[in-house]
Amino acid sequence: MTQVRLSVSGASARIVPDTLDAAPDVPGSSWILEIDGREQSHVDLADPTSIRYEYLRRIANVLDTAAAAAAPLRILHLGAGALTLARYVQATRPGSPQVAVELERELPDLVLRALPLPAGGDVTILVADARDAVEAMDDEMFDAVVLDVFDGADSPAHLATEDFYRLLLDRLTARGVLVVNVGDEPGLRFWAGQALALADAADAAGCAGIWTLADAGMLALDREGNLVLAAGPGVSPEARSWEEVEALAERWRHAGPHPAAVLDPEETEDLAGRLA
Repeated sequence: MTQVRLSVSGASARIVPDTLDAAPDVPGSSWILEIDGREQSHVDLADPTSIRYEYLRRIANVLDTAAAAAAPLRILHLGAGALTLARYVQATRPGSPQVAVELERELPDLVLRALPLPAGGDVTILVADARDAVEAMDDEMFDAVVLDVFDGADSPAHLATEDFYRLLLDRLTARGVLVVNVGDEPGLRFWAGQALALADAADAAGCAGIWTLADAGMLALDREGNLVLAAGPGVSPEARSWEEVEALAERWRHAGPHPAAVLDPEETEDLAGRLA
């Protein structure tokens, strides 16, 4: 077990063996990053394409449709964790330049020491506040931006805003997509507020239309969990035919994990408007 104290939050971070070992044929390949005793990330060193957490699998599904299979993507990760998604992209899209931004200085050192990235990748790690890091970028553009820092009412207020979403959308290429993980409580009021803020930002950026991917059970509004929002020119219905929009929704729905719900932009804004 490897453990450190994080200087910003004061939380304890440690990496422990996965007792449910995802690769029983390769003992010791599966690990969990815990923050104050809560599972934060899972890494399978033997198979970086293995993603345990359902919300992260849904984010990966969106990235899978961002370009042709195996084609490199330039990706910005805001919230690094154990670099699970960066490892996935490195394995499925070799040669992808990636930047991961992490607020806690000690976390990347802990992760890379215990769980080194495979050789041959192009992953740059920045220790910084997510907003500060994006604002400091000059002309860098990305095919995908993944924002994974929200946890309901405890989310950083300066990131949960329409103007920050607009800042991120402005960093996207013509095929780009912004993917946001939103953790929320029963009632989904935080998600609803973020969905409407992102919808307004997308409208202003000229790429109207936001999507929601989630476990279908989340739509009963009676449990906590995660929902994934997706927006940007690469997934905007305005640039697609009705048939293409339906095909994209079906592909994400079919990819799971199941039971999977995919709300198109009209459905997303209708539900968010009723819950906010």
